[in-house]
Amino acid sequence: MTPYKHAQSSARKWGGLPEDYIKLHDWFDETKAYTGDWTHRALRHHSAGIQWAIEKFGHAIMNANNQMIPTKILAEQHVEEDCGFIPTPKDYLSPLTKNPEKWMLAVGKKTTTNPLEIK
Repeated sequence: MTPYKHAQSSARKWGGLPEDYIKLHDWFDETKAYTGDWTHRALRHHSAGIQWAIEKFGHAIMNANNQMIPTKILAEQHVEEDCGFIPTPKDYLSPLTKNPEKWMLAVGKKTTTNPLEIK
């Protein structure tokens, strides 16, 4: 679903215009720039991401009908529309802990770049 489709869904459910909600939905999906596919959801589409949205946008968003709509329910709507439920960050990370890549276990390994030489 695109951010605008999410915003249209919000307007149908809570009143107002899609433009009232587009910034929130853009924020959830801007992580597509990092992965370009569904895996971007692991970065914000979870319970912690919903809390981060509240911290970023405040506890409520005013719509065009002058109604304050709780950011929490708008953020939950976005995540539920994409995931079917509200996962936790642990839900995304659990598969990694069961089958981690070797490099993920390289605790204490030091790799640094060569120091810059100034002549």
